[in-house]
Amino acid sequence: MKKQPPSPVPPRPREAEPGAKTFLERFPVVGIGASAGGLPAFLALLEHLPTRTGMAFVLVQHLSPQHESSLPLLLGRATAMPVLEATEGLTLTPDHVYVNPPGVSLTLGQGALHLGPPVSSTQGVRLIDDFLTSLSEEAPGRAIGVILSGTGSDGTRGLQALHEAGGTTLAQEPTSAHFDGMPRSAIASGFVDHILPPEGIAVTLAQLANLDPLPTLARAPGALPAHVLPEEELQRVFQLLRGATGVDFTHYKPSTIHRRLERRMQLCKVADLAAYLRRVEEHPEELELLHQDLLIHVTSFFRDPATFEALQQKVFPELFRDRPPHIPFRIWIPGCSTGEEVYSLLMCLMEYLGAAATGTPIQVFATDVSGTAIEQARAAVYPESSVSDLSPERLRRFFVRTEGGYQIHKSLRNVCIFAQQNLVSDPPFSRMDLISCRNVLIYLGPVLQKKVLPIFHYALCPGGFLMLGTSETVGSSADLFSLVDKRNKLYRKKNASPQPNLTFTYRESMTERPPHARRKLTSGVMDLDAQQEADRLVLARYGPPGVIVNEDLEILHFRGHTGPYLEPLPGVASLNLIKMAREGLALELRAALHQAKKNASRVRKEGLFLSGGDRPRKMNLEVYPLRSAQAGVEHCFLVLFEEVHESSPPPTPNGRSAPQGTSDESERDLEVKRLREELLLTQEHLQTITEEQEATYEELRSATEELQSSNEELQSTNEELETAKEELQSTNEELITVNEELQNRNHELSQLNGDLNNLIGSTHIATVMLGNDHRIRRFTPMAEEVLKLSAADIGRSLREVKLALPLPDLESLVTEVTERLGVIEQEVRDNNGHWYSLRLRPYKSLDNKIEGAVMTLLDIDRLKSSLDESRRSREYAKAIVETMREPFLVLDAGLRVINVNPAFYSTFQVSQEQTLGHTLYSLGNGQWNIPQLRHLLEEILPLNKHLQDFVMEHDFDTIGHRRMLLNARQLSSETTGVQYMLLSIEDITRRT
Repeated sequence: MKKQPPSPVPPRPREAEPGAKTFLERFPVVGIGASAGGLPAFLALLEHLPTRTGMAFVLVQHLSPQHESSLPLLLGRATAMPVLEATEGLTLTPDHVYVNPPGVSLTLGQGALHLGPPVSSTQGVRLIDDFLTSLSEEAPGRAIGVILSGTGSDGTRGLQALHEAGGTTLAQEPTSAHFDGMPRSAIASGFVDHILPPEGIAVTLAQLANLDPLPTLARAPGALPAHVLPEEELQRVFQLLRGATGVDFTHYKPSTIHRRLERRMQLCKVADLAAYLRRVEEHPEELELLHQDLLIHVTSFFRDPATFEALQQKVFPELFRDRPPHIPFRIWIPGCSTGEEVYSLLMCLMEYLGAAATGTPIQVFATDVSGTAIEQARAAVYPESSVSDLSPERLRRFFVRTEGGYQIHKSLRNVCIFAQQNLVSDPPFSRMDLISCRNVLIYLGPVLQKKVLPIFHYALCPGGFLMLGTSETVGSSADLFSLVDKRNKLYRKKNASPQPNLTFTYRESMTERPPHARRKLTSGVMDLDAQQEADRLVLARYGPPGVIVNEDLEILHFRGHTGPYLEPLPGVASLNLIKMAREGLALELRAALHQAKKNASRVRKEGLFLSGGDRPRKMNLEVYPLRSAQAGVEHCFLVLFEEVHESSPPPTPNGRSAPQGTSDESERDLEVKRLREELLLTQEHLQTITEEQEATYEELRSATEELQSSNEELQSTNEELETAKEELQSTNEELITVNEELQNRNHELSQLNGDLNNLIGSTHIATVMLGNDHRIRRFTPMAEEVLKLSAADIGRSLREVKLALPLPDLESLVTEVTERLGVIEQEVRDNNGHWYSLRLRPYKSLDNKIEGAVMTLLDIDRLKSSLDESRRSREYAKAIVETMREPFLVLDAGLRVINVNPAFYSTFQVSQEQTLGHTLYSLGNGQWNIPQLRHLLEEILPLNKHLQDFVMEHDFDTIGHRRMLLNARQLSSETTGVQYMLLSIEDITRRT
């Protein structure tokens, strides 16, 4: 009776009690997936597993929905732990085993199990993937996934999700599995931490259960625990990683770093970071494993499909509107991982362009810090589990079926350029129309995010688009990007000026340093900061106002209140000192700066009058050259303004004011004096301008001579370039010819490769190519079926692969073939009694070098059976003939004796040597040369095909007169056409 899945009822959320532990902290959960042959493996696992581990075990098995499951009863006999069938809302308890009911999908949420209808995909129901994925979301970092015996690839994507969430993953060793499809698929994905038989899996789970959990910090309700990792030891880990891999993880997201470190510590079976550091120093290869774990490769084809629909509806139409056809469309995908995002974006673009795709130049740049991921993306070969959610149309159009699963079509791979790049420290690309950086920023801290987003702004062309992950935003860089689609996180570049401190190499600033590093530096400079603050206050209160300018008289820094001497002019903003100087000050400023620059010494101007206000103000001006200790730094000047406060005229001795006439004379004298000073300044300014003009004239004359010389050199260079251009044109034509030849060669090679693949696939001959090192290089589909090989076996040695045929001496036979250059042929039989012809011959390259061996297996089971049947038939016929009492002969078409039974020898007293191979008429010195017999065999028998009870009498030399009854029949072989004659002789002399 089929069990109907109940409707899923979401559990009612409960508010966390103070100090209550979350589901993640209480105990780890082990998700176990199995299919065909999984029950014996799980029973063996339970038998070797301690009863008290503190873990909850959930078994998801492919069960028939047409029958009731007896799995809880069978498992209960192998363990003392309670075994329960999952029900809706059932809360998990440690040291319990839970099994899924048949015909339902099992997931985990808020510490309880939930049932629902199974969801089908293009590759069937994925029950194990669904549960392990929900487990990775519910308990990141503490979940454990196990894949046991089964066919297909269910569970591979679930293990990937667990691995990316920081969990531990295990798979059954394929040779110990009854069906190795699921374990091999999981292992081929590269996300399995341990490959063990069921007994070894039980031991590993027990070891993981005995590890003490890391202490956690107090946190807000609902937040994930923050593990306490000592800061100094953590910085030591970052230092070792930076030295070994060149990647600085200091400012990566702390929760990710801690979760991944805890995972590696669990796998290494150490309890604290200090012990892990000792292990890293003793085993340097652990650094590379940690590095690969920290580089999280969370990706899949068409992840978040709505985002790709938004690209086709909002982004591509804008970018291709009025676009010149010759300009290439450029895309950059930083953090591309293993390439699924790259090819998804390219497929989406091809679908949008349709028939116009062939005439549109496209350039796709995909980068990642992981060299291993780049190599996988460049190969573009993905297992069936990775493409299970793609439509058949996309599989047919963009993929090619290979031995390892599916490979991206060559036309898409040719437009992609994959490169290893550190997004933070390596220079970026430029002139990009679209940048897709999804789910990268969420793993970077705020410091790195502020560094990366301006780089994206620089890399995009005007109007270019930026696509981020669903949990990412531009944050503090909102002044650089405008939001296009909030839901799908699509942004467009603003025409904003790039940040002045934009750099393409990363150097840590003081504010970016970790707290402990800042404390060390801050403690050493605290006194210096106090002194600088005191100097600033004194200068602001008692120092004269001024500015610092460069050689171009651009103001770099204002000091004090400079408003009485400088003011901005209306119009375009400018910081030029001469333009900002108030009326009456520009000439003196220019002259003083010119003199200070010329003599490299202090210049002071006194008694200057500044116009503006109620009356002219008297002031002094000083210019100081500032010398830098660093070579190559431009010279600067300090300009100080000092106002002169004049005292009022002294009163007369009798206390009265001076007469009016005296006052007028005094004012005239002051005016004359001021005018003389101005005239003197004007003369000095004129002299300065004259000197500047003379110097400028000399410089221009020298520059003219240099330009004339440079012009001649340029003319000569131009002639050389013309010659080089002609040579380049000739070379270019040759390269075009060579390129065409190479394209033709590539086309021919592609055709030959296709013909070879079709030939190999249509021969139905199991063929395996082996290298000199006995490693498998290639095999045909028939070999995969006969020897139970998979794509994961390519590159593995024969001694590492368990073949379905018992071939114990195969390695020695391969060695003999490659060394003696001979051919070895044997008949072998598999465990089911099926016969094959094993043939080994040397593998010869085009230059006749021996580079391995070719092993072929021909199915000779039917031939072997036919031969055995023929042999048994001959033995049966021979036994019948030999047991006959009457003499019996078998003759060929020429009446030559082929076979005789013993009765003939005894009756006619002749030997075997005198009979076999001789004609019938020559037997017994011609005594069988009987005219009546000749007439019978040569004339009557060919017409009738058989004779029955023909009586003949004859006198024999040895046995005398005999009366004989002859029976004869003529036969012919259907296959060879050879004629035979059967002749039986019965002695009836004594009959009355």
